Amino acid sequence: MARTSFTLAGLELKNRVLVASGTYGYGDDCLDLADVSKLGGIITKSLSLKPRDGNPPPRIVETASGMLNSIGLANIGVRRFVHEKLPFLRSIDTAVIVNIAASTVDEYCQVLEILESEEGVDGYEINVSCPNVKEGGLNFGTSCPMVSEITRRLRSLTRKPLIMKLTPNVTHISEFARAAQEAGADAVSVMNTLIGMAIDIRTRKPMLATTTGGLSGPAVKPVALAKVYEASRAVSIPVIGIGGIMNANDAIEFLIAGASAVQVGTANFIDPAAGIRIAEGISRFCDEQKITDAGSLVGSLVSRSNVSVVDSWL
Repeated sequence: MARTSFTLAGLELKNRVLVASGTYGYGDDCLDLADVSKLGGIITKSLSLKPRDGNPPPRIVETASGMLNSIGLANIGVRRFVHEKLPFLRSIDTAVIVNIAASTVDEYCQVLEILESEEGVDGYEINVSCPNVKEGGLNFGTSCPMVSEITRRLRSLTRKPLIMKLTPNVTHISEFARAAQEAGADAVSVMNTLIGMAIDIRTRKPMLATTTGGLSGPAVKPVALAKVYEASRAVSIPVIGIGGIMNANDAIEFLIAGASAVQVGTANFIDPAAGIRIAEGISRFCDEQKITDAGSLVGSLVSRSNVSVVDSWL
């Protein structure tokens, strides 16, 4: 069988498929529905310093080939997580990566420092698609200097894998990937959700209470592939691909585009074992193609011409 494992900053993942933050709860939600030990890793729901109720409903809307959400980073807070969720996560045989969200740079640091004192956390993914309350609500992730500052501050606090999750709602995601790499990130996750909205034509009101939300699912896959391709050509650290991955073929496309690993998100709401199916499908594909290491797929795209569209952006 082909080698499917992947090493991220010294952390060995048994395969290249993780579940995306916000789509798998804290891991224990799917205990009776899927064998989580067969995943490369679990990325938890975002954690903030204090519990958050999130946005008012309605906050999830189905769209054509996708889903809009405006959950608002609802979570139990880092201290409850440590006492109520981490004991279970310590017992499972897969990597546990905690996603952190915050409203200030100091808050990111406080959450990470609390987690650093606990056993059972293998790494961190940092959600920078959060409003910076000190700067009037501007998202951290739309400012390269802020991405650099957050990465640099957190890097000084941990030796565990540090992954920056980048927003696609910028002109050139490659600039943000480079900023994260230069500040010490071990990897970048590409991409978070696209901004979208839906309208009820009878009431003429937005279907989300917050008017706009994050679009995910198969509809965003072409955009996500392009963002992964762009980012992977700009940095030497691993790019973890996210966006509309529903089956093994989708995941393999991301690997070929330059992703070293992938995250499965919206598909988990349809089938909590989707990530396991996809990991098994990648392995079968490698065997069928007589590929001995899935890593050889990463960045193996064959260009149709000497100059790509992305080259003209960079």
